[in-house]
Amino acid sequence: MAGEPQADCLFCKIVAGEIPATIVRETDTTVAFRDINPQAPTHVLVIPRVHYRDGAALAAGDPSAAADVLREAGEVAVQEKVADSGYRVIFNSGAGAGQTVFHAHAHVLGGRDLQRLVV
Repeated sequence: MAGEPQADCLFCKIVAGEIPATIVRETDTTVAFRDINPQAPTHVLVIPRVHYRDGAALAAGDPSAAADVLREAGEVAVQEKVADSGYRVIFNSGAGAGQTVFHAHAHVLGGRDLQRLVV
């Protein structure tokens, strides 16, 4: 069910502390951690603690959690010192868009020129 942890979800396991991750920020509603395959010098994933398949499902099912993810993406950019130089926040939705873990998550990318970056 949407919102409930999924036993086979990698990100739900990270939220539960069952799988290690390099966590850079945590709130009551979000967890932010470094991507294991970074596409830029700064590449952090911000996930809601609740499970929704993608960003659209999160926004429809729990708008407050979706807002928390976006707010934390901005806080990550400030913490990682990329807010002033520019950064991207990207949600991939569906396998055809490159989503490989079906738990809503935002990629925060920065630290270099991103004008031609596709993730």
